[in-house]
Amino acid sequence: MRIYLDHNAGAPLRPEARAAMLAVLGPPANPSSAHREGARARSLLEEARANVAALVGAPATDVVFTSGASEANNLALRGALAAAGRDAGLVTGATEHASVLETARALERTGVPLAVVSVDGEGRLEVADIVAACDARTALVSIGLANGEVGTIAPVRAIAAALRPHGILVHTDAAQAAGRLPVDVAALDADLVSISSHKLGGPAGAGALWVRRGTRLQALVTGGPQERHGATAGPRLPNTLNIRIPGCAGESLLVLLDLAGVAVSLGSACAAGAAEPSHVLRAMGLGDEAARSAVRLSLGPTTTAEEIDAVVELLPRLVRDVRARGRAGAAA
Repeated sequence: MRIYLDHNAGAPLRPEARAAMLAVLGPPANPSSAHREGARARSLLEEARANVAALVGAPATDVVFTSGASEANNLALRGALAAAGRDAGLVTGATEHASVLETARALERTGVPLAVVSVDGEGRLEVADIVAACDARTALVSIGLANGEVGTIAPVRAIAAALRPHGILVHTDAAQAAGRLPVDVAALDADLVSISSHKLGGPAGAGALWVRRGTRLQALVTGGPQERHGATAGPRLPNTLNIRIPGCAGESLLVLLDLAGVAVSLGSACAAGAAEPSHVLRAMGLGDEAARSAVRLSLGPTTTAEEIDAVVELLPRLVRDVRARGRAGAAA
């Protein structure tokens, strides 16, 4: 039996999502076409848009579909800054998802003023630090609502409230929060909110960006501390556990867990295979060796108490195995 504890990377497709997909697979039709098939496709598309809007408490007309949260984040950052004009600046956090952080760095290379705000040892951002990083050029602040590696929740509402008088737009990547925490765009008071389908048990390759009405956005496409259980202070995602076991390499533990039928990850799936340790954990103050020993377990609606008990029983044996191999290698 396989135990899947990597829902933050991608949740299994829910039966109701599969059923909804199968119900609309059929003759090809473009929602923009004027014929009957096109009208049916348009109706289904707008029904889906309304459902996504309801998830975040937004009007359906303000939801823009994308191929996923990565595209939504790119659209938010690139689109908002392009619309803001030359010399418009950006502020973001050191633990953001790669689709935000790497996009921000790419924009910086083109001349966009960029400030990256550090986090504390729990992965938390201070509102005052965000405000202090902004200057007269800052047009956009992008802070993820929940971190997918350690589960830390950011004070997005407080950030938005502090920046609103200065006319600075606020974007939040809510891909890891939607479906796990209540996400309401009015309560967040943000201007742009990204979400993803496959984090919720929907199909891969689908996402959305909520855009506050009146927010100027330029289109991208024309023509069509870790030795304990993750962050221990402040609000956290209830499904995310990031653990570090001293003397136990995270990669070795991951392999043994996989062989034993348990799927976990070392951090963000988007950084899987990277030679460098997690930038999130390093930003939180961990050294490279400590960051490489971390393993992330993320639960979902289908995870059972029996599965968790099985993993808790299995872990000590695998940890002893990894440590023994490490000692043997050092002695050789």
